[in-house]
Formats: sequence, C-alpha cells, structure tokens
Amino acid sequence: RFKKVQRIGKEVDSETSVELVEILHSTMTVQDICIHLGISRASYYRWKKNLTKDYPKRHLEKQIGTLCREHKYRYGYRKITAILKKRMRINHKTVQRIMQKNQWQCQIKVKKRKKNGQPYAVVDNILDRNFQSDRPLEKLVTDITYLPYGQKQLYLSSILDLYNGEVIAFTIGDKQDTDFVLETLDQLPTLPENCVLHS
Repeated sequence: RFKKVQRIGKEVDSETSVELVEILHSTMTVQDICIHLGISRASYYRWKKNLTKDYPKRHLEKQIGTLCREHKYRYGYRKITAILKKRMRINHKTVQRIMQKNQWQCQIKVKKRKKNGQPYAVVDNILDRNFQSDRPLEKLVTDITYLPYGQKQLYLSSILDLYNGEVIAFTIGDKQDTDFVLETLDQLPTLPENCVLHS
C-alpha cells in the first residue's frame, strides 16, 4: 500500500498520506507511518494543517464534482450554481473556476435556433376567421409563398382582397426582408378607413 502511494507522482500525494495516517494511527505511531511513507513528521503535520485550512474549498469542489457526475456533465456552471444556491451562498464565478480547473464543463452544445420567420410583434386577430366581405378593400389578406426556381429559391409576397378573391398586389424576390414586404404594400391603392390587413 505504501509503495502504491509513493508511485502517485514524483512526491507522495499529501491528501492520501494524511488520510492513511488518520486510518493507521490507531495501530501505529505517526513516526512509524511517516517512515514507511518516506516522509518526515514535519511534512505530515504541515500537510494536515494546510488540508484542514483548505477543507471548505475541497468540500465545495467535491460537491461540484458529484453534481457534474450525477447529471452526466450535461449542466454548465450556471445550472450547477443554481442547484448549489438552494443549500448555500455561492458565486457563479467560483463554480465556473472549479469546473474549468477540473475540466467538468458541459459536454452538450445547445443548438441555437434560427430567428428567421419569427414575428417582431404579435397583434390581436381582428379577422378571427371571418373571411366574408361585403365591399372591396374591406378585408385584405397577405402571405409569403416559396417558389422553387431552378437551383434558387424565390419568394412571392401577395395581397388578396377577400371581397372577390382578387390578388391586388404582389412582389417576387430572392430574399424575404422588410423591403420585400414594403414593396408589395406600396402597390396598394388608397385604402378606406377601417380596412383590415391580415397576415
């Protein structure tokens, strides 16, 4: 066992040595154990003092390591910090530093969602599926359609009048940006008051 401890590195591992002395102290003297380990008593007592002083830090490190293993390294430092905050006061930078030091970083990359097609704002549904209209330019509907064109993808922006189903404005383009939609809107005639444009 002692030879095993001495092979841990160029020097005897301090934490393992202190643990061994604590275990064997009931059957051997500290002096004899230190001789077998190939360390001086002064080294043992110095190591023990340092380990006692650093106990809170080492205890925290063990807790973080346990949480990382329990969650199969799927959680980053923010999530681990949130779990620890339920039982103690802890700074996220401390957790991040410990996880980086031990290479316990999250091993799963979060996919970033594309923001294409996400509405800037959502408004009330005034039309409410009532597609009947009694007069022209009372209820208009608009949408963008994909048009496969050879190796390219084109887009059709159109505005339809629900009164008679007529397409009263349209634009074809190779990208669907704000200008593309505004170009379609610019084709509209002067609209009466309370006209609804539903998208």
